[in-house]
Amino acid sequence: MRAELRSLPKELEQIVAGHLVAAGNLIDTDPELAYAHAEAARRRAARLPVVREAAAETAYAAGEWAAALSEFRALRRMTGSSDYLPVMADCERALGRPQDALKLARESADLDLEPALRTEMTIVAAGARADLGQEAEAVRMLREAVTSPPPRRTGPALTRGAAAQAVEQEHQAAARLRYAYADALLATGQTDEARRMFSEAAKRDPEQLTDALQRLEEMDGLTLDLGDLDDFELVSAESDDSDDEEDDVQEEDDETDENASDSDDDAADRIDDEVHDEVHEEDDSEEDDSADEDFDQTETETETEDDEDDEGDESDEGDDEDDESDDDQDDDDQDDDEASTSDEPGRG
Repeated sequence: MRAELRSLPKELEQIVAGHLVAAGNLIDTDPELAYAHAEAARRRAARLPVVREAAAETAYAAGEWAAALSEFRALRRMTGSSDYLPVMADCERALGRPQDALKLARESADLDLEPALRTEMTIVAAGARADLGQEAEAVRMLREAVTSPPPRRTGPALTRGAAAQAVEQEHQAAARLRYAYADALLATGQTDEARRMFSEAAKRDPEQLTDALQRLEEMDGLTLDLGDLDDFELVSAESDDSDDEEDDVQEEDDETDENASDSDDDAADRIDDEVHDEVHEEDDSEEDDSADEDFDQTETETETEDDEDDEGDESDEGDDEDDESDDDQDDDDQDDDEASTSDEPGRG
């Protein structure tokens, strides 16, 4: 693809490449938009096979059968490849031309198609027979293809990557072959064999590219009413909403309880602080009173000691006075003794 796009001017190359990338990304999810991108690329670079192939594949995916057939025809002319014959025949069937589809199938029988493409052409040809009302012939063609050995590749050797891709395509084609055979059997009333073929198709289709598993479950009675499923989903959604509301209410209650608990704890803490402060104030008051009493007692003791000292001083003063009195008495007695001595006879 890059080699083809490099032939364009640089700015045009970027625009065309952007549309091709968008088409490839959208083909499975929004085929109509993918086809619009491919058409935008084709209007700018219609001579490039990679652009025409993108336009053909997106048109086929979008159900634009006439446009797809036109693009596949152009691709066959541009590339000389017969690989587009099966999808061209399928477009002819979709356009209501089963005879043209069978004509392309007969043309491909003489060509060296890949094994997966041969299987695809058999499925398309059997469908064309059923479109013509030849259901038995369609069953015969599909039964022969299922019971016969798978077609073998006769072309040149492939690289490892290409060989792995070819094997994957052959497995997918084998699953579609059994699906088509089961569908044809069911249309002719061969229910048991049809069930077995749907089972075989489902086993070969792990990615569920076909609805073989669903068809098998329908035959077993395992069906679902999408309306009931929508009602169930609605009830489930309402139940979920109710559960969410209950959870919200419970969370609000828990938050309220938690806030109330916090408020109670705060109130209790404030009460404890107040009690603690009151106790400290009482203790401080008692300590102050005790200190005042000790101070008063100390002052009283100090005054008592001062009074005792004063009394002691007064007593000492009294003693001094007594001593002085005694000294005076002694002096008087001495004077008397001297006087008496001078008055005695013989002394002179």
